[in-house]
Amino acid sequence: MNSPSRPDGQRYGDDRSSRSRGSRDPRDPRGGGRDGGRDARASHLDEDADYVDLRSLDSRVLAADPELLSGRLRRRRAFTLPLLTLVAPGSAQLVAGNRRVGGIALRIWFGLLAMVALAVAVFFLDRSLIIDAATNRLALTGLAVVLGLGAIGWAVLFLDALRLARLRLLPKGTRRGVAALTAALVAITAVPLTLGARNVLAGRDLVGTVFGNHASVPPSDGRYNILLLGADSGADRTGIRPDTIMLASVDADTGRSVLFGFARDTENINFRPGSTMAQLMPEGWNCGDQCLLNGLYQWGTEHKDQFPAGTQDPGAVATKEAVEALSGLDIQYYGMVDLRGFQRFIDAVGGITIDVKTRVPIGGGTSPIRGWIEPGVQTLDGYHALWYARSREGASNYERMARQRCVVTAMVNQLTPEKVFVNFQKIASVSGSILQTDIPESDLGTLGDLAMKARSQPIKSVNFVPPLINPWNYDPQVIHRTVQQTIETSKKAPTAAPRATTSPTNGSGSGSGSTSTPRSTGSGSGTAEKESAETGDLASVCSAA
Repeated sequence: MNSPSRPDGQRYGDDRSSRSRGSRDPRDPRGGGRDGGRDARASHLDEDADYVDLRSLDSRVLAADPELLSGRLRRRRAFTLPLLTLVAPGSAQLVAGNRRVGGIALRIWFGLLAMVALAVAVFFLDRSLIIDAATNRLALTGLAVVLGLGAIGWAVLFLDALRLARLRLLPKGTRRGVAALTAALVAITAVPLTLGARNVLAGRDLVGTVFGNHASVPPSDGRYNILLLGADSGADRTGIRPDTIMLASVDADTGRSVLFGFARDTENINFRPGSTMAQLMPEGWNCGDQCLLNGLYQWGTEHKDQFPAGTQDPGAVATKEAVEALSGLDIQYYGMVDLRGFQRFIDAVGGITIDVKTRVPIGGGTSPIRGWIEPGVQTLDGYHALWYARSREGASNYERMARQRCVVTAMVNQLTPEKVFVNFQKIASVSGSILQTDIPESDLGTLGDLAMKARSQPIKSVNFVPPLINPWNYDPQVIHRTVQQTIETSKKAPTAAPRATTSPTNGSGSGSGSTSTPRSTGSGSGTAEKESAETGDLASVCSAA
């Protein structure tokens, strides 16, 4: 089909002219010629010129009937319409199609941009408000709907821009190019929005599965104290016995954190007066090597009927009250991770980087050594990270505790928001089955904000193991004083202090401990035990990876 001609016989957009600019063709629409009806539709392109300036592609060209444009302008117009839709959805319709649809789409677009800008501003002013919204199930549902509708609506606008391009008027190669560009832009916009909607729904389900409507507990003396348990419920275990027992004490204002580690074989625990366990065990948890700290969880689970009605996790209550008695701190919440699930979690986030100082065996004890984790900076997958944290062959439980702190610290330092977003589907699918906690949904904003602050703060730590104390024969007041002194030291530490790093400097062997042996043994050196009990920054135990 021949392109419509200008009154002088040339097409709109042609540079050549067979007449002078000062002359008028008798058929010119401005002169009332016979073709004025058709050419009047294009007269808005340039009221003072007889051709379209190819150096500019303005709204007049986009709005023009493509049949009245030269081939070159048609091509430029066809490629411009989808690009306009990418930059400002609805703008193509506003200039070349249904102005009402375009106006509505643009208003929605600019409204969403304003909301995003407001959210960013609020994030920097009060981050906890945004985290609250991001962990509210109703808000997450609404956000998922918006993202899903956005993906669909944007794709529809791209297809409409393709329609407005009038592909039938374009050469075959140009048609393919415009169609390919439109398809690519649909993918560029729809895929992230769809992935975002899926992640949001996964987050909503995770919040509903893991965090419930528990009662919110305020901080004590300006600190949140959260008990962290790592439990192994494998087929070779009787019930659940936490092998990793840590207490994280976090400043409610600054996020400054201290980690206290307690040996699983700690004995002779006398509970605080007035506590539930003090009523159940007035004489304390004192029956020698049959009454170890890590055995309280299973005892509570087996004696649920002795706890107050409505107690959801009596094993956690028993363990929390034991650590409260040992530390002298009020514990607000607990979180327990199944160590077998921990392996899947590490795989979900892409592994952790650890600077391994000495060879750590995989296996040992009652099973043969199947391999080694070699020295050097390594990115460990879930399987190797779990063995690094649990391996006990040739080392004491206390060295194992030091390595466990390093793994926890590596996760704190390396689990960035970007990594969480990219791997969120995997993280959400794993976390719901391995994490157990009494943290309420209503406190996620506050605690999430503190967790982000903690990433940039120095982490102090202490393990209550020899030579600091003997877990089977100790003075509770020594532990209480050490806890308070460590917290005070943490408060006074300069903000520029280095962050905790990610692997032990002592030559730790391996160790996991899934049984309730009375006390720690092994070939670990006294120096290693001293370092595992050190109360300084974790950099004294871990080195940068």
